[in-house]
Amino acid sequence: MGTSHRSQKVADRIKVVVAGLLEGKIKDPRLGFVTVTDARVTGDLQHASIFYTVLGDDEQRESTAAALESAKGVIRSAVGKDLGVRVTPSIEFFLDGLPESALALDSLLAKVREQDAEVSKLRKEASYAGEPNAYKAPKIIDNSNKPTPADRITNWDDV
Repeated sequence: MGTSHRSQKVADRIKVVVAGLLEGKIKDPRLGFVTVTDARVTGDLQHASIFYTVLGDDEQRESTAAALESAKGVIRSAVGKDLGVRVTPSIEFFLDGLPESALALDSLLAKVREQDAEVSKLRKEASYAGEPNAYKAPKIIDNSNKPTPADRITNWDDV
């Protein structure tokens, strides 16, 4: 079953609110350069999963995860005030694997480009395996000496 329109709207709003909080209100020095990439909410609006990326190395990712975990209560209360729903969703933060998969995809594309360049170089130097025209020529049947059947004879004087 797909996500409802309401849960999608709530998830989009949570994404905006959390990004604004991380940019302005949360002043934790452990917080690195964070980008909120996605937010997902369950159908009953009880749980929210927030996906983020961090620009930097593994140490910065770990310190940012710790900062987000410690600021989870502040973020949840701000989300609850902004949304105005009956039950404020519990919040979980997940490091998004998007940058790593994008790097893997870029490396695969670079490998394909290299192989394509090699194939085009080989194509320029290649020659035909057989004749340039590899297709068989159609058979030409000479019917001039073959006798004509009796039902097709139009001029009986020639017979």
